[in-house]
Amino acid sequence: MVGKLKRVALREVWSKEASDFTVWMESNLEELNEALDFTIVSAEREQAAGSFSVDLVGEDEAGNIIIIENQLEKTNHDHLGKLITYLAAFQARAAVWVVSEPRPEHAAAIAWLNQTSLADFYLVKVEAVRIGDSDAAALFTRVVGPSDESRQVGKAKEEIAFRHVQREKFWTELIERSKPKTKLFTNKKPDNENWMAIGAGRSGLIFSYVLWKDTGGAAEFYIDKGKDSQSENLMIFEQLRRQQGAIEATFGSPLDWQELEGKRACRVRFRIWQGGWAEPDSWHDLQDRMIDAMIRLEKAFRPYVLRLGIDDTSPLSSHGT
Repeated sequence: MVGKLKRVALREVWSKEASDFTVWMESNLEELNEALDFTIVSAEREQAAGSFSVDLVGEDEAGNIIIIENQLEKTNHDHLGKLITYLAAFQARAAVWVVSEPRPEHAAAIAWLNQTSLADFYLVKVEAVRIGDSDAAALFTRVVGPSDESRQVGKAKEEIAFRHVQREKFWTELIERSKPKTKLFTNKKPDNENWMAIGAGRSGLIFSYVLWKDTGGAAEFYIDKGKDSQSENLMIFEQLRRQQGAIEATFGSPLDWQELEGKRACRVRFRIWQGGWAEPDSWHDLQDRMIDAMIRLEKAFRPYVLRLGIDDTSPLSSHGT
Protein backbone atom coordinates (compact mmCIF):
# COMPACT_ATOMS: atom_id res chain seq x y z
CA MET A 1 0.00 0.00 0.00
CA VAL A 2 1.22 3.49 -0.84
CA GLY A 3 0.47 6.16 1.72
CA LYS A 4 -0.68 9.68 0.88
CA LEU A 5 1.69 12.55 1.55
CA LYS A 6 0.07 15.34 3.54
CA ARG A 7 1.44 18.80 4.15
CA VAL A 8 1.39 20.18 7.66
CA ALA A 9 1.48 23.84 8.67
CA LEU A 10 5.05 24.67 9.60
CA ARG A 11 4.03 26.43 12.79
CA GLU A 12 2.37 23.21 13.99
CA VAL A 13 5.76 21.52 13.88
CA TRP A 14 8.03 24.43 14.81
CA SER A 15 6.01 27.11 16.53
CA LYS A 16 8.94 29.51 16.84
CA GLU A 17 11.47 30.14 14.14
CA ALA A 18 14.52 30.83 16.32
CA SER A 19 14.06 28.57 19.30
CA ASP A 20 12.39 25.66 17.48
CA PHE A 21 13.18 25.51 13.75
CA THR A 22 16.74 26.88 13.89
CA VAL A 23 17.59 24.63 16.86
CA TRP A 24 16.24 21.63 14.93
CA MET A 25 18.20 22.67 11.81
CA GLU A 26 21.45 22.80 13.76
CA SER A 27 21.16 19.09 14.53
CA ASN A 28 19.62 17.98 11.21
CA LEU A 29 21.82 19.50 8.52
CA GLU A 30 21.67 16.31 6.49
CA GLU A 31 18.03 17.10 5.68
CA LEU A 32 19.01 20.47 4.19
CA ASN A 33 22.05 18.99 2.43
CA GLU A 34 19.76 16.90 0.23
CA ALA A 35 18.58 20.09 -1.45
CA LEU A 36 22.09 21.47 -1.99
CA ASP A 37 24.94 20.51 -4.31
CA PHE A 38 27.50 20.57 -1.49
CA THR A 39 27.59 19.32 2.11
CA ILE A 40 27.37 21.43 5.23
CA VAL A 41 29.23 19.44 7.89
CA SER A 42 28.63 21.63 10.95
CA ALA A 43 26.78 24.77 12.01
CA GLU A 44 26.38 26.99 15.05
CA ARG A 45 23.43 29.22 15.98
CA GLU A 46 23.16 32.96 16.57
CA GLN A 47 26.59 34.12 15.45
CA ALA A 48 27.10 37.89 15.65
CA ALA A 49 27.47 39.99 12.49
CA GLY A 50 27.83 43.52 13.80
CA SER A 51 24.54 44.42 15.48
CA PHE A 52 22.81 41.49 13.75
CA SER A 53 22.71 37.81 14.60
CA VAL A 54 22.97 35.10 11.95
CA ASP A 55 20.63 32.12 12.33
CA LEU A 56 23.31 29.56 11.48
CA VAL A 57 26.94 29.80 10.46
CA GLY A 58 28.30 26.54 9.09
CA GLU A 59 31.21 25.04 7.22
CA ASP A 60 31.40 22.85 4.15
CA GLU A 61 33.76 19.90 3.75
CA ALA A 62 36.57 22.20 2.63
CA GLY A 63 36.21 24.46 5.65
CA ASN A 64 34.51 27.32 3.78
CA ILE A 65 32.02 29.41 5.74
CA ILE A 66 28.33 28.99 4.91
CA ILE A 67 25.60 31.41 6.03
CA ILE A 68 22.10 30.02 6.67
CA GLU A 69 19.16 32.39 7.17
CA ASN A 70 15.77 30.91 8.11
CA GLN A 71 12.39 32.48 7.45
CA LEU A 72 9.19 30.50 8.14
CA GLU A 73 7.09 32.89 6.07
CA LYS A 74 7.05 34.63 2.70
CA THR A 75 10.39 36.02 1.57
CA ASN A 76 10.86 39.75 2.09
CA HIS A 77 13.38 42.47 1.33
CA ASP A 78 14.52 42.66 4.95
CA HIS A 79 15.75 39.07 5.03
CA LEU A 80 17.34 39.37 1.58
CA GLY A 81 19.31 42.36 2.84
CA LYS A 82 20.33 40.48 5.97
CA LEU A 83 21.51 37.53 3.87
CA ILE A 84 23.84 39.74 1.84
CA THR A 85 25.02 41.59 4.95
CA TYR A 86 25.87 38.34 6.74
CA LEU A 87 27.64 36.98 3.67
CA ALA A 88 29.88 40.05 3.51
CA ALA A 89 30.48 40.16 7.28
CA PHE A 90 31.67 36.54 7.42
CA GLN A 91 33.34 36.48 3.98
CA ALA A 92 31.28 33.36 3.33
CA ARG A 93 31.54 31.11 0.30
CA ALA A 94 27.77 30.56 0.11
CA ALA A 95 24.50 31.85 1.54
CA VAL A 96 21.46 29.61 2.01
CA TRP A 97 18.04 31.23 2.49
CA VAL A 98 15.49 28.73 3.85
CA VAL A 99 11.89 29.97 3.51
CA SER A 100 8.34 28.69 3.56
CA GLU A 101 7.14 30.71 0.55
CA PRO A 102 9.57 32.14 -1.99
CA ARG A 103 8.24 35.14 -3.87
CA PRO A 104 9.08 35.31 -7.61
CA GLU A 105 10.85 38.64 -7.28
CA HIS A 106 13.17 37.27 -4.60
CA ALA A 107 13.84 34.11 -6.59
CA ALA A 108 14.81 36.39 -9.48
CA ALA A 109 17.08 38.40 -7.17
CA ILE A 110 18.90 35.25 -6.01
CA ALA A 111 19.30 34.12 -9.61
CA TRP A 112 20.78 37.53 -10.46
CA LEU A 113 23.17 37.38 -7.49
CA ASN A 114 24.45 34.04 -8.76
CA GLN A 115 25.58 35.77 -11.95
CA THR A 116 28.05 37.92 -10.02
CA SER A 117 30.45 35.06 -9.16
CA LEU A 118 31.11 36.74 -5.81
CA ALA A 119 29.51 33.87 -3.89
CA ASP A 120 26.93 31.10 -4.28
CA PHE A 121 23.35 31.88 -3.28
CA TYR A 122 20.65 29.27 -2.59
CA LEU A 123 16.93 29.81 -2.08
CA VAL A 124 15.41 26.69 -0.47
CA LYS A 125 11.75 26.07 0.30
CA VAL A 126 10.94 24.13 3.46
CA GLU A 127 7.70 22.23 4.04
CA ALA A 128 6.49 19.90 6.78
CA VAL A 129 4.92 16.66 5.55
CA ARG A 130 3.68 13.37 6.95
CA ILE A 131 2.29 10.12 5.61
CA GLY A 132 -0.80 8.91 7.40
CA ASP A 133 -0.30 9.24 11.15
CA SER A 134 3.51 9.38 10.98
CA ASP A 135 5.60 12.04 12.61
CA ALA A 136 6.03 15.19 10.58
CA ALA A 137 9.17 15.41 8.46
CA ALA A 138 10.94 18.32 6.83
CA LEU A 139 10.97 18.51 3.03
CA PHE A 140 13.53 20.86 1.50
CA THR A 141 13.34 21.86 -2.17
CA ARG A 142 15.91 24.03 -3.89
CA VAL A 143 14.16 26.85 -5.74
CA VAL A 144 17.24 28.71 -7.03
CA GLY A 145 20.93 27.92 -6.85
CA PRO A 146 24.16 28.62 -8.73
CA SER A 147 24.90 26.89 -12.03
CA ASP A 148 27.49 27.00 -14.78
CA GLU A 149 24.90 28.71 -16.97
CA SER A 150 24.27 31.50 -14.45
CA ARG A 151 28.00 32.06 -14.04
CA GLN A 152 28.44 32.23 -17.82
CA VAL A 153 25.61 34.75 -18.06
CA GLY A 154 27.24 36.79 -15.30
CA LYS A 155 30.59 36.71 -17.05
CA ALA A 156 29.00 37.80 -20.32
CA LYS A 157 27.30 40.73 -18.57
CA GLU A 158 30.59 41.78 -17.00
CA GLU A 159 32.27 41.71 -20.40
CA ILE A 160 29.48 43.80 -21.92
CA ALA A 161 29.69 46.34 -19.10
CA PHE A 162 33.49 46.55 -19.47
CA ARG A 163 33.16 46.97 -23.23
CA HIS A 164 30.70 49.84 -22.78
CA VAL A 165 32.96 51.61 -20.30
CA GLN A 166 36.03 51.27 -22.52
CA ARG A 167 34.26 52.48 -25.64
CA GLU A 168 32.86 55.55 -23.87
CA LYS A 169 36.35 56.38 -22.58
CA PHE A 170 37.79 55.95 -26.07
CA TRP A 171 35.22 58.29 -27.66
CA THR A 172 35.68 60.87 -24.89
CA GLU A 173 39.41 60.96 -25.54
CA LEU A 174 38.94 61.02 -29.33
CA ILE A 175 36.63 64.05 -29.13
CA GLU A 176 39.06 65.94 -26.93
CA ARG A 177 42.00 65.09 -29.19
CA SER A 178 40.05 66.15 -32.28
CA LYS A 179 38.95 69.59 -30.99
CA PRO A 180 42.17 71.44 -31.95
CA LYS A 181 41.97 69.94 -35.46
CA THR A 182 38.29 69.93 -36.49
CA LYS A 183 34.92 71.20 -35.28
CA LEU A 184 33.06 68.21 -36.71
CA PHE A 185 32.51 66.31 -33.42
CA THR A 186 33.17 69.16 -30.98
CA ASN A 187 29.66 69.15 -29.49
CA LYS A 188 29.09 65.41 -29.72
CA LYS A 189 28.38 63.62 -26.44
CA PRO A 190 30.18 60.24 -26.32
CA ASP A 191 28.25 57.08 -25.55
CA ASN A 192 29.09 53.38 -25.28
CA GLU A 193 28.25 52.19 -28.80
CA ASN A 194 30.86 50.90 -31.24
CA TRP A 195 30.16 53.84 -33.51
CA MET A 196 29.82 57.61 -33.18
CA ALA A 197 28.09 59.66 -35.86
CA ILE A 198 27.16 63.20 -36.79
CA GLY A 199 25.14 64.67 -39.64
CA ALA A 200 26.95 65.61 -42.83
CA GLY A 201 24.69 68.59 -43.56
CA ARG A 202 21.98 66.77 -45.53
CA SER A 203 19.28 64.57 -44.10
CA GLY A 204 20.29 60.91 -44.02
CA LEU A 205 23.96 61.58 -44.78
CA ILE A 206 26.33 60.94 -41.91
CA PHE A 207 30.00 61.10 -41.02
CA SER A 208 30.82 58.39 -38.51
CA TYR A 209 33.60 56.69 -36.62
CA VAL A 210 33.55 52.94 -36.01
CA LEU A 211 35.56 51.08 -33.38
CA TRP A 212 36.31 47.38 -32.94
CA LYS A 213 37.70 45.42 -30.01
CA ASP A 214 41.16 44.64 -31.37
CA THR A 215 40.97 45.12 -35.14
CA GLY A 216 41.21 48.87 -35.31
CA GLY A 217 38.66 51.49 -36.32
CA ALA A 218 37.27 53.34 -39.31
CA ALA A 219 36.08 56.69 -40.59
CA GLU A 220 33.15 56.50 -42.96
CA PHE A 221 30.52 58.36 -44.94
CA TYR A 222 27.15 56.67 -44.30
CA ILE A 223 23.99 56.96 -46.38
CA ASP A 224 20.61 56.10 -44.87
CA LYS A 225 17.49 58.18 -45.58
CA GLY A 226 15.33 56.06 -43.27
CA LYS A 227 12.47 53.60 -43.75
CA ASP A 228 11.78 52.42 -47.31
CA SER A 229 14.75 54.41 -48.62
CA GLN A 230 16.90 51.65 -50.09
CA SER A 231 16.52 52.80 -53.70
CA GLU A 232 17.13 56.44 -52.76
CA ASN A 233 20.20 55.50 -50.75
CA LEU A 234 21.59 53.56 -53.68
CA MET A 235 20.88 56.48 -56.03
CA ILE A 236 22.88 58.84 -53.79
CA PHE A 237 25.66 56.26 -53.50
CA GLU A 238 25.87 55.95 -57.29
CA GLN A 239 25.92 59.74 -57.73
CA LEU A 240 28.90 59.93 -55.43
CA ARG A 241 30.64 56.91 -56.90
CA ARG A 242 30.67 58.61 -60.28
CA GLN A 243 33.01 61.09 -58.59
CA GLN A 244 35.14 58.33 -56.99
CA GLY A 245 38.35 59.40 -58.68
CA ALA A 246 38.10 63.00 -57.58
CA ILE A 247 36.92 62.10 -54.08
CA GLU A 248 39.77 59.64 -53.52
CA ALA A 249 42.29 62.10 -54.96
CA THR A 250 41.18 64.69 -52.40
CA PHE A 251 41.11 62.10 -49.61
CA GLY A 252 44.62 60.93 -50.50
CA SER A 253 44.10 57.16 -50.80
CA PRO A 254 41.59 54.57 -52.04
CA LEU A 255 38.31 54.13 -50.14
CA ASP A 256 36.10 51.08 -49.68
CA TRP A 257 32.79 51.74 -51.49
CA GLN A 258 30.13 49.40 -50.05
CA GLU A 259 26.59 49.04 -51.43
CA LEU A 260 25.80 46.71 -48.48
CA GLU A 261 23.75 44.27 -50.52
CA GLY A 262 20.65 43.12 -48.66
CA LYS A 263 20.69 46.14 -46.37
CA ARG A 264 18.99 49.51 -46.63
CA ALA A 265 22.06 51.71 -46.26
CA CYS A 266 25.28 52.26 -48.19
CA ARG A 267 28.65 53.53 -47.01
CA VAL A 268 32.14 54.58 -48.01
CA ARG A 269 34.74 53.53 -45.46
CA PHE A 270 38.40 54.03 -44.67
CA ARG A 271 39.62 51.24 -42.39
CA ILE A 272 42.53 51.35 -39.90
CA TRP A 273 43.53 47.86 -38.83
CA GLN A 274 45.70 48.44 -35.77
CA GLY A 275 44.52 48.73 -32.15
CA GLY A 276 41.02 48.74 -30.67
CA TRP A 277 39.02 49.53 -27.52
CA ALA A 278 40.54 46.52 -25.74
CA GLU A 279 44.07 47.84 -26.26
CA PRO A 280 44.35 51.14 -24.32
CA ASP A 281 48.06 51.46 -25.07
CA SER A 282 47.15 51.89 -28.75
CA TRP A 283 44.38 54.42 -28.24
CA HIS A 284 46.23 57.66 -28.94
CA ASP A 285 47.75 56.39 -32.17
CA LEU A 286 44.44 54.94 -33.35
CA GLN A 287 42.49 58.06 -32.35
CA ASP A 288 44.91 60.34 -34.20
CA ARG A 289 44.72 58.20 -37.33
CA MET A 290 40.91 58.10 -37.17
CA ILE A 291 40.73 61.87 -36.68
CA ASP A 292 43.08 62.46 -39.61
CA ALA A 293 41.00 60.13 -41.79
CA MET A 294 37.77 61.91 -40.78
CA ILE A 295 39.19 65.34 -41.59
CA ARG A 296 40.23 64.13 -45.04
CA LEU A 297 36.90 62.32 -45.53
CA GLU A 298 34.89 65.45 -44.75
CA LYS A 299 37.06 67.52 -47.08
CA ALA A 300 36.61 64.97 -49.85
CA PHE A 301 32.83 64.54 -49.56
CA ARG A 302 31.56 67.93 -48.39
CA PRO A 303 31.53 69.66 -51.83
CA TYR A 304 29.61 66.80 -53.44
CA VAL A 305 27.14 66.48 -50.55
CA LEU A 306 26.12 70.11 -51.04
CA ARG A 307 25.48 69.53 -54.76
CA LEU A 308 23.55 66.26 -54.51
CA GLY A 309 20.16 66.34 -56.25
CA ILE A 310 18.17 64.67 -53.45
CA ASP A 311 14.97 65.26 -51.50
CA ASP A 312 16.03 66.75 -48.18
CA THR A 313 12.75 66.20 -46.33
CA SER A 314 13.45 62.66 -45.05
CA PRO A 315 14.32 62.46 -41.34
CA LEU A 316 17.88 61.71 -40.28
CA SER A 317 17.93 57.99 -39.47
CA SER A 318 19.90 56.29 -36.75
CA HIS A 319 23.24 54.92 -37.86
CA GLY A 320 24.01 51.20 -37.79
CA THR A 321 27.16 49.33 -38.74
